[in-house]
Amino acid sequence: MYYPVSSILIESLILSILDRQDSYGYEISHTVKLVADIKESTLYPILKKLEKGGYVITYSQEYQGRKRKYYQVTDVGRVHLAFIKDEWICYKDTIDGIIEGSLRK
Repeated sequence: MYYPVSSILIESLILSILDRQDSYGYEISHTVKLVADIKESTLYPILKKLEKGGYVITYSQEYQGRKRKYYQVTDVGRVHLAFIKDEWICYKDTIDGIIEGSLRK
């Protein structure tokens, strides 16, 4: 993708992914990489920040003999995601209005 992606947008993407289903780091990064050229070294601090903020919790589950750390969105995370989605719509509509020339001051 041509456009740079902020950590706030990555947080939004992560919460959106986890709102659909619990997931683990590698799977989350694979989905985020569809729109952002990020490394795991960028992703994991954001996941840690979301956990520290109470937006996600973690649990371990065995997969093919190894433990995998899964992330799950909390109710607080869902409330935050709803706020972020509203902000995103406003932001996107403003950008679309500028690009399409329909935005009036």
